[in-house]
Amino acid sequence: MHVEHLLGDASLGLRLLWAEDILLRRDISGVTVTDLEDPARFVRPGEVVLSGLVWWSPDGGQGKADRFVSALKGAGAAALLAGEETHGSVPADLVEACVRYGVPVAGVPAHIMFRSITDTVYLRQWGELSRRHAPRHPALPESARVRLRRLLAQDAGPDDVLDAAFAHLDPITAYVFTPSGRTVAATAGAPGVAAREAVALVADGTGVTVSVEADGASPYERWLLYLPDPDSAPPRMLQEVAAALSHCQEAANRSRSAERGAADRLGALLASPGPEAGAVEAALRRCGVPETGPYRVVVADAGPRRPGAAEGALVELAGLAVAEGAGTAGRGAKRAGGAGGAGGDAVRGALNAGGHATRGSADTVTGAAVVGWLPDGCAFAVLSGVSDGVLGEVWSLVAGCAPEVALHGGTGAPADGPEGLGGALAQAQYALTSARTTAPDASVLTDATALTSLDALLTGVPADVRSAYSRTVLGPLLDTDRTATAVLLSTLETFLACDGSWARTAQALHLHVNTVHYRIQRIEHFTGRDLSRLRDRLDLWAALLCR
Repeated sequence: MHVEHLLGDASLGLRLLWAEDILLRRDISGVTVTDLEDPARFVRPGEVVLSGLVWWSPDGGQGKADRFVSALKGAGAAALLAGEETHGSVPADLVEACVRYGVPVAGVPAHIMFRSITDTVYLRQWGELSRRHAPRHPALPESARVRLRRLLAQDAGPDDVLDAAFAHLDPITAYVFTPSGRTVAATAGAPGVAAREAVALVADGTGVTVSVEADGASPYERWLLYLPDPDSAPPRMLQEVAAALSHCQEAANRSRSAERGAADRLGALLASPGPEAGAVEAALRRCGVPETGPYRVVVADAGPRRPGAAEGALVELAGLAVAEGAGTAGRGAKRAGGAGGAGGDAVRGALNAGGHATRGSADTVTGAAVVGWLPDGCAFAVLSGVSDGVLGEVWSLVAGCAPEVALHGGTGAPADGPEGLGGALAQAQYALTSARTTAPDASVLTDATALTSLDALLTGVPADVRSAYSRTVLGPLLDTDRTATAVLLSTLETFLACDGSWARTAQALHLHVNTVHYRIQRIEHFTGRDLSRLRDRLDLWAALLCR
């Protein structure tokens, strides 16, 4: 589908404000709805961007419009569709910025819902994908295809899509798993499957697994259509079902993107000095998280070369932790009447609703999570109702989804209430720094409460601070190019390791005790410390650990 095809749809009534012909012939890869001032992080190449222009204000000047449009240009957006409802028309500043940066722009009449535009794009794309999978004879009956189109237009969940796709067959067992083994959806009556068991089922190859190729899904969030009986449905049918599920997941991702602002604002609030409990409670409420604890805070980072991966990992971690904490791997157990009760709808919430995860009945929410970004660029999650020990158990499953990515995470002590979330975030950030320091090339989750020794504690200090402290305290002893100072540094390390024992130090270094005394005097001269004092010994030991 090209940009000109979308603009030419009379039912949408889009008003082209500026474009060059060559730009109108660009393929549309998807749709992103955003009202962030800087949307670059959430826009992918070829996407049409829908914005209600809530971020724009007359006093913002040309600079605000330029920043927004330049972000779209840098991200490779195909076009900007600007809503006219908020300001009555598309501001001239915005149109001029689109001309300067070469981004096609059209106005969306106030009476047109953004959902009508997204439905138009994704339903057409799904139809084209389905035809590619079955160019001559569709594997699904036409009645099933009609039901699927209707469900997708209504933003139905994956459970409903699975039921509609296989309704014409005998009772069939089918699942949608993530690579970490979380059950996203299951057909009615399918028994519940624990996460580790699901990973093993997919790996052993006895069933049939079809990957759901959805735009915008991180390696941690990919969906896998799995049938235990490989002969229960023809391959072409599974490809068509996977195509429908891909649009289902893309709709979930769009919904999450549209609601991400509330999560990001919660992150900014918690990262600010001394956030007020009342403001935190209100922010949690807007994110759909209970206002009573206890809570766990997790932060994660996948490095600058993996933008967005950390958020996807935490979304999956949150969904899996909520599901595992509920004692079930997903809705399949609920449908089958298995132990553990609700769980699948909770997990679906984690993926569909701006990073929120909830579990429990509609009346009583017993577990929830929200995932967003912190001002420093790290992803964060606030989880409620997740029991101790669950995070460590599911981290390895999530990290295993993308073993080539060095995913680092940190978590702090549980926070009893909203007033403790700021401190819990600070602990988690400290633990994240420790994880980066101790295992730069591995996927590690570090708990701040596990940093129980001085050397472990110092790993959470930023590298620049450690280096500066070491240089300040040790001074000339760090000049290891000089033999004399290198000898003194080695003597200091041995002396402290021997708990300040002159005799054991002399024995370890094969020296006379008088020589050890002389060297310690030289060390005290260069550092200005008295090694007979415990406090000074601790300072020097910390400086050695900080190197």
